[in-house]
Amino acid sequence: MEKKRLLIVGLEPRDTEKISKELGWEYLTVHYDMLPVVKLMDGVLYVESPQVPDKFLKVDKVIFHGIYEKDADFLTLLALWNGPCLPNALGMMDLRQRIPGLVRSLQASKFNTLNRSMVINQQQWNSDKEVVAKWGIWHCGEDKHKFNGNWQSSETSVIEDFIDGEAVRIMLIGNKSWQIKLTGDTWLKSIHNNGSDQMEIDTELLDDSIAIAKHFNSQMIGVDYIVGNDGQKYLLEVNHIPNVTVFPFINEAFIDYAINWVTK
Repeated sequence: MEKKRLLIVGLEPRDTEKISKELGWEYLTVHYDMLPVVKLMDGVLYVESPQVPDKFLKVDKVIFHGIYEKDADFLTLLALWNGPCLPNALGMMDLRQRIPGLVRSLQASKFNTLNRSMVINQQQWNSDKEVVAKWGIWHCGEDKHKFNGNWQSSETSVIEDFIDGEAVRIMLIGNKSWQIKLTGDTWLKSIHNNGSDQMEIDTELLDDSIAIAKHFNSQMIGVDYIVGNDGQKYLLEVNHIPNVTVFPFINEAFIDYAINWVTK
């Protein structure tokens, strides 16, 4: 029987080794830390061999777990291929750009009432209340600025009311879910802060996150919300590549899910 080939991009080497070990003889695994050279020919996906330059190998399934500065074309190619991809390639493509991804997500969320404005390119902006500007393609607190008064955008930005409250993330991997409290030393919150940890799950936020995941047909997703001090809930952003390495219980669930997904 001909072996199948699994392409893994961006996943930690130790996690790739765990997956490869469990897959056994049926699958050959090709792993790249960075974006590999790929091409799509007549509906068939090929990746350049790590050992032999200019030799291309047919790919049967893809696991993608990375965020790169110029990965939009790569994700678009995977979506055009429309083959087995974890997470779903079309969902990743639709969510990759922060602002368009937010707009698409708001259509699926019931927590979409946060006041938002938008400026294109470089513009002056004045606010008589605390607001947050967001731009670019990075997460984890990057490309954000809180201000009151005058501000000039450096590029296209969304501007939203600053809400004082608790920042949380709903993590979904298959039918498993967690709520993570996001913490930080400033108003910027992240799962990477030492105080971030699992907390009791809010069923309303969980249901909303499931609706968003279904909207993008994504098997795994990370949805960030802010719960205001008055109890009001607002969608902040959706992570198309939710980090699976920070918390051991999420990492274990991801490895199990990935193995089952490949072999199903």
